[in-house]
Amino acid sequence: MKQTKISEAVVRRLPIYLQVLNEMLNREVQTISSQDLGLKLDLNPAQIRKDLAYFGEFGRKGVGYDVVYLIEKIRQILKVDQTIKVALVGAGNLGHALCNYNKYSKDNMQITAVFDIHPNKIGTSINNLKVLPMSKLTQTVAEQKIRIGIITVPAFEAQNVANQFVDAGVEGILNFAPAILRVPDEVRIQNADFTKELLSLAYYLVREGEAQNESDLD
Repeated sequence: MKQTKISEAVVRRLPIYLQVLNEMLNREVQTISSQDLGLKLDLNPAQIRKDLAYFGEFGRKGVGYDVVYLIEKIRQILKVDQTIKVALVGAGNLGHALCNYNKYSKDNMQITAVFDIHPNKIGTSINNLKVLPMSKLTQTVAEQKIRIGIITVPAFEAQNVANQFVDAGVEGILNFAPAILRVPDEVRIQNADFTKELLSLAYYLVREGEAQNESDLD
């Protein structure tokens, strides 16, 4: 792999490429061109070729990419060719939904431990995972060699959970709480804020008044 600093935008596109490639594999497509990938993703084929070229030469001119081979390579790049264990804190509705997804996911990222602070949830099971008390987090992360933590707790509890994940030694955190968390530079954090995404989407909606004005001009 080339020792070039890869932008976050490139890294975020790789799972999208992987998703489409897996769909192609399920349809028994053996090869695909950057042009076809671009059409499916509404991306410039040159951008796709450039993204993949950061990591090596995977395609053949005039032939395209071998689907199975490219899936394997992207999985290696994303490090999901190996099992990565994940811990989740917050056994509420969202936590249950993520564990349900985890049950049917074919990816090698697996939620292997669930934690909560509420006594009525501790000891219950979610898809054969027993909900553990927070006091067990550090020990469990060490024993299972968990590398990623997921936070699905209310905003006011999120920073405390992040601190405990950091102290336990996780390398990355996926935060679903509507809160800005502070972690050391060596810990990668990704925020999945539903409210922010909905508000951003709302910007692109045509307001009723604007729609009416446009109609009057027709």
